[in-house]
Amino acid sequence: MMRQVRRGATPPGPGPSAPPYGAGVPQQPSYTDGQGHGGDGYDSGYNTGQVYGGSGGGQGPGRQAQGRPAPNWRRRIKWTAITVVTVLVVTTVGTYFWADSKLNREVDLSKVIERPEAGEGTNYLIVGSDSREGMTDEQKKDLHTGSAEGKRTDSMMILHTGDNGSTLISLPRDSDVEIPSFVGSESGKKYPGTGRHTKLNAAYAEDGPELLVRTIEHNTGLRLDHYVEIGFAGFANIVDAVGGVEMDIPQDIKDKKSGADFKKGKQTLNGEEALAFVRTRYALAGSDLDRTKNQQKFLSALAGQVATPSTVLNPFKLYPTMGAGLDSLIVDKDMGLFDLASMFWAMKSVSGGEGTSMNMPISGSVGGNLKWDDAKVKKLVEELKNDEKVTVSGN
Repeated sequence: MMRQVRRGATPPGPGPSAPPYGAGVPQQPSYTDGQGHGGDGYDSGYNTGQVYGGSGGGQGPGRQAQGRPAPNWRRRIKWTAITVVTVLVVTTVGTYFWADSKLNREVDLSKVIERPEAGEGTNYLIVGSDSREGMTDEQKKDLHTGSAEGKRTDSMMILHTGDNGSTLISLPRDSDVEIPSFVGSESGKKYPGTGRHTKLNAAYAEDGPELLVRTIEHNTGLRLDHYVEIGFAGFANIVDAVGGVEMDIPQDIKDKKSGADFKKGKQTLNGEEALAFVRTRYALAGSDLDRTKNQQKFLSALAGQVATPSTVLNPFKLYPTMGAGLDSLIVDKDMGLFDLASMFWAMKSVSGGEGTSMNMPISGSVGGNLKWDDAKVKKLVEELKNDEKVTVSGN
């Protein structure tokens, strides 16, 4: 039998023998040497802090672990910035194509004949129609629109934008105008002018947007660059999408036909209330002329609300607003998103006092229709064509 050699106390039972110390591996101190660990041979797992293969000494505070490089913060910031920019670009491009695809480009201004020469700046014809297309019976009742078939123009405005500020001009729907020769938008047939005079909104009812543009250009001599139209339901939806529009109503208004019932003072109008406000005329002393002034004030306020950072920078408000607006707008075939944005910014400038708002100058009435002041209209059109500061006043 071989003699067994014991190194201090040995725990009972068999156990694996410790491997021999290799090169570069220092011998660990015994825990039975009286340094506080007793003599039962139990290894607590702690050592003196010496690292195998190291130069001795533990890892001190603030020292980076060996083999682990310090973070490259410059590289991390660079790639974070690239990622953010990429996401923004992709989102912006995607939003642009989404919005562009929703524009209803239905009006073909190339069908308009004998057009005036283009002047300086840009002229938009903005039309509010009484179209009830797509509305349920309940919506017609809530919005007090009635159930008339077809559609007519409920409001018409010319917005001029240029280097000398923006000018918003309302064209009363009862304006006396001459219906000129025109080409039918559907038939393609040319109808000669007969000198017939009628109300301006009759041109739209007779052959739609193209004849309306032709009639306005013929009676003013001003070329219209773009056409924008919105119906009853679309108007109300946009107002609701932005969370309502604040208006300072100058007087108490109650009109059963439009559904308007307002007290004087500042208040936020929802879609239903806004539509009633812009349609009211029977409760106003100036009837249609006062109504057009209210329409200008409201549309300018609406544009200002849409163009605020709280709407533009909030995707939960921006996308519903854009969706409601783009779905309900009818524009000409050459209208782009940048043209539409320019129009809204110009209307916002009018509400901010940086532009001019007015009615078409009126000199009286003929056959129950409002007759334009020819001299003032001529001067106004000349200033708009030359993109000069408007000096003409309207009613």
